[in-house]
Amino acid sequence: MTTHLPSDSINGAGIGLRSAHYQDILTHKHTIPWFEVLLDNYLTSQGLPLHYLEKVRQNYPVTLHGVGMSLGSTDPLDLEYLTNLKELAQQIEPAYISDHLSWISVNGHYLNDLIPLPYTEAVMEHVAQRILQAQEFLGCRILIENPSAYVSFTDSTMPEWVFIQQLLEKADCYLLLDVNNLYVTATNQGFDPLDYLNTIPATRVKQIHLAGYEEREDYLYDTHGYPVHPPVWQLYQATLERFGPVPTLIEWDTDIPAFEVLMTQASKAQEYLNQVSRWN
Repeated sequence: MTTHLPSDSINGAGIGLRSAHYQDILTHKHTIPWFEVLLDNYLTSQGLPLHYLEKVRQNYPVTLHGVGMSLGSTDPLDLEYLTNLKELAQQIEPAYISDHLSWISVNGHYLNDLIPLPYTEAVMEHVAQRILQAQEFLGCRILIENPSAYVSFTDSTMPEWVFIQQLLEKADCYLLLDVNNLYVTATNQGFDPLDYLNTIPATRVKQIHLAGYEEREDYLYDTHGYPVHPPVWQLYQATLERFGPVPTLIEWDTDIPAFEVLMTQASKAQEYLNQVSRWN
């Protein structure tokens, strides 16, 4: 199994590819070094979205990010989904494929949200085997993304960061570290995010996400619909100090703004990356 798919490597601060920005991206040559693609929107072999993706791919490296593997589910892995994903990856040649540490299906019925997991040895073994199966099928290591959480399970026998640390080794996969998700979960559950960062092995962190959250009455809600908040920028700096200049994505999924707004956010992330690169 290869460490990643044959592709252009990614560096610096990228932006999520959204249909609202196709024309802007294709009409102007931007300094954005790479794009992340929501793969579930492109799993058919035909259609206008795939046409635009192919054109973008001619000029920019991309990564594929999905929500459909349902790695934590007890349902069998969806082989049709994985087959379509593999075909897309062969066509687009992404730097990485990623999905979430969560589940979205039960008894063949799909939910509209990413549901977190209890952190136990049994769950770890179950998820690790599913990741290994998916990687064997796809022919590459994948990245798993840490979730945003609002509650914790009484059945959990270890904190999330220990679970992920051990899962990365057991499944021989990589981590997409969502710093916004980490901040939201740490705030909601009352733990120190630095404990999390200090536990994760640096060699496993291949990509970072930054996004915005919404402040509710007594908790933070992960919406990916706002600029990155100051506390997340601060945690991002600590993350880079721990892991180095990891390729970073500005993720904005709701109330999508003008492309220039995303470029401004990416430029700020690039400043942080440049600073840590000088230190190293």
